[in-house]
Amino acid sequence: MSHRLKDNLTSSYLEAANRLNSKRARRKVVAYVESYDDVFFWRQILSQVETDRVCFEVMLPSREQHLERGKKAALMSMLEGKTGHDMVACVDADYDYLIQGASETSRRILQSPFVFHTYAYAIENLQCYAPSLHDVAVAVTLNDREVFDMEQYLRDFSQAIYPLFVWNIWYYRTADYGQFTMTDFLKVVEMGKFGFAQADDIIRNVRRKASRKADQLRRQHPDARQSWLRVKDDLAALGVNADNTYLYIQGHHLFDKVVTPMLRKVCDKLVRLREEEIQRQSVHGVQRRNELSCYTSSVDNVTPVLKRNAGFMRSPEFARLKADLQRFVERIAQQRPTPLPTTQQRSITQQQQQLSQ
Repeated sequence: MSHRLKDNLTSSYLEAANRLNSKRARRKVVAYVESYDDVFFWRQILSQVETDRVCFEVMLPSREQHLERGKKAALMSMLEGKTGHDMVACVDADYDYLIQGASETSRRILQSPFVFHTYAYAIENLQCYAPSLHDVAVAVTLNDREVFDMEQYLRDFSQAIYPLFVWNIWYYRTADYGQFTMTDFLKVVEMGKFGFAQADDIIRNVRRKASRKADQLRRQHPDARQSWLRVKDDLAALGVNADNTYLYIQGHHLFDKVVTPMLRKVCDKLVRLREEEIQRQSVHGVQRRNELSCYTSSVDNVTPVLKRNAGFMRSPEFARLKADLQRFVERIAQQRPTPLPTTQQRSITQQQQQLSQ
């Protein structure tokens, strides 16, 4: 493939290529994403809005562009001036959605009609959508019993950290965000090792640490009460509340340090319960060994199942994202492409041949 051509694809080029197709052919929109993990996630979402007139192809930046995968700012820079109706960017919202234009990257993401974001902090947050976690446990263990209320646990965690989270966004909307960074926030709300018997104590400890830090920040900023309340109200308008704060903290922290340890404990217990059931119900040793072997080979691992969890499609955040994409698809589906001049058709055809090599 001609890397020079591929690296310089623009929406205008793709629009011209689309115009070479027959009128009955679907218009293809290239959707650039940040990393390998994003490809399947965004494919799940874009499939929901494709029509008989518009389809998407999810792509990664090429290595020749020397772009560190996962670096949204670099992706945005690469696509500067290139996005349009035939080339879009699909990115994690990070804090850019919540700080509402307080940084250059935030402004570019929020103002561009060709950049779509997760609303939640990242894809990991949506994969950890609390009402879907029981389904994940069932997919891993093939056991539908409920042994721990994971949804309530994440609600309690969210309520414990919510006031301090508002402070963190308050800082990020100012030039002084370095005084209380996301890393600082995550250190305060670190949960430690998860256990069923310790779950209530874990939440109490997080609430105590978060409250102590929030009190400290209030003392440091005695005149900030009204501005803090404005940030709180603004976050509520953006969809953030005390029950769902977990969706808006750093995604890898939530996935790796909060949800995965809890989900592994839940799945371990469900597997043990199923194995004990097989032991009790088996008539003889051969049947027991066969049943246990069959069950063990059917049990999956938590991480890959969680990464492919599509239960977030029941979330309000997904509903907003889907609505954005549907408006985009409806808009371009209504466009009537005009035929290309013959000389431009030949040029585009030659470039397509080079791209396919």
